[in-house]
Amino acid sequence: MHIVACIKQVPDPSQARIDRETGLVIREGVDKIINPYDLHALEEALRIKEAKGGKVTVLSMGPASAEQVLRDAVAMGADQGVLLSHRQFAGADTLATSYTLARAVAKLENVDLVICGKQAVDGDTAQVGPGMAAKLNMPHITQVRKIRELTEDKLVAEKLTDRGYEVVEVPLPAVITVVKELNEPRIPGLRGMMRAKKAEIPVWGPEDIEAEEDRFGLKGSPTQVWRTFEPERQRKGEMLEGTPSEQAAALWQRLKAL
Repeated sequence: MHIVACIKQVPDPSQARIDRETGLVIREGVDKIINPYDLHALEEALRIKEAKGGKVTVLSMGPASAEQVLRDAVAMGADQGVLLSHRQFAGADTLATSYTLARAVAKLENVDLVICGKQAVDGDTAQVGPGMAAKLNMPHITQVRKIRELTEDKLVAEKLTDRGYEVVEVPLPAVITVVKELNEPRIPGLRGMMRAKKAEIPVWGPEDIEAEEDRFGLKGSPTQVWRTFEPERQRKGEMLEGTPSEQAAALWQRLKAL
């Protein structure tokens, strides 16, 4: 079984800040990590490989620095990593991103299952996984919290919903996006980290995946982010005077007036 896990390099959410002048995310001096949801996608791919055999390929689209997250994935146990990186890929929205990743999956051939994180913490759109499925003409299940059954022909999974979960069955090949409840990602061992240092990470551009020029990067992106801003936080405290009973009465009057 050939499983593809899609991962993204994102700024560490605990360090991310917005430049109030430009409205852009400040990336300089901020640690880059694997998108947290994608860690669960990778972990599930590795568990399937261990249970059923096969191989795990990890895909990422981004700048040259994204090579590191692919090495981190190899350290965890992935067989190979592929980086989609080219200046013409820059500025891609979710439509162009899903197209580019789908073209890479098609180039890999004989892929049985594509696993993505539910969403990226720097965009929160949750659109890339379903978008890939549409372009690959594969069925998909979003927000998978548990895989109940996986054979050569089908996958049965529990899909998280607002009111609980649904049990969904799809034929393979298929695409799924996963939530954090699915598993607990492993920590890479020393042997894996040593292997990752020596791993060859091929870099693919538009020609390598035979991409149509008007479907990737800025040209293939009908939506663009014009402004990003951090809402102003205004906190105003007020001390209520008097005895506890008087303070409670005063507070009640304020609440009634809201």
